[in-house]
Amino acid sequence: MTLSILVTGASRGIGAAIAQELAARGHRIAVHAGRDGTAAAAVHAALPGTGHAVVVGDVADPEACESIVADTVGHLGGVDVLVNNAGIFEAHPIDSTPFEQWQQAWGHTLAVNLLGPANLAWLVARHLLDRPSGPEGGRLVSVGSRGAYRGEPLTPAYGASKAGLHSMTQSLAVALAPHGILAAAVAPGFVETDMGRSVLDGPGGDAVRAQSPFNRVATPEDIAQAVAWLATDAPLWVSGTVVDANGASYLR
Repeated sequence: MTLSILVTGASRGIGAAIAQELAARGHRIAVHAGRDGTAAAAVHAALPGTGHAVVVGDVADPEACESIVADTVGHLGGVDVLVNNAGIFEAHPIDSTPFEQWQQAWGHTLAVNLLGPANLAWLVARHLLDRPSGPEGGRLVSVGSRGAYRGEPLTPAYGASKAGLHSMTQSLAVALAPHGILAAAVAPGFVETDMGRSVLDGPGGDAVRAQSPFNRVATPEDIAQAVAWLATDAPLWVSGTVVDANGASYLR
């Protein structure tokens, strides 16, 4: 069965890998970018299969979220699965960040990493509930973080936002189960993306890799496979779970 799937933050990194993995499994993908439509178009052009689309909009803006979902429905004919992947990671250590910058970091991080996913989840759930075929089979999958559990001392808003995302996922799993909708999340550890390249190539890179007994960090494809499983093949009975995908670098 071919599914219509919206992947947010899919213009690079983990999101691009998720879009690629899901398209390779035969599904139609809406490749979302916050602003960089050119990068999203490049990801779109490289996807196997046909019927994909590019959608652009800032997930921190509720009106943009409405447009993102409406554009996806318009291009793909509907949405069966939402993958909430878009997120930001901004350093703001409490002992060296001015108060105004501290407030800005918290506001911006929560808007992108938690409120945006919450709004998109509501919009996609509403679409599923109202569609003629009914909501059963719909899925909401979010990309969280091990930082929700172990703490993020340099980026506390990031850790808090991901903890909130995990909690929201579990609340939605309970609320939407009567409608046959699955909600689950993946919690990665450190991932080899452009954003993390400076750390991995720097003097602390070996220590980061050594956090995992595999002595490496995840590739975007590692995380994409876990997300794709939840989005398409995982049994309904895993709804509410948060899958740790951190190479045994953090156990709970």
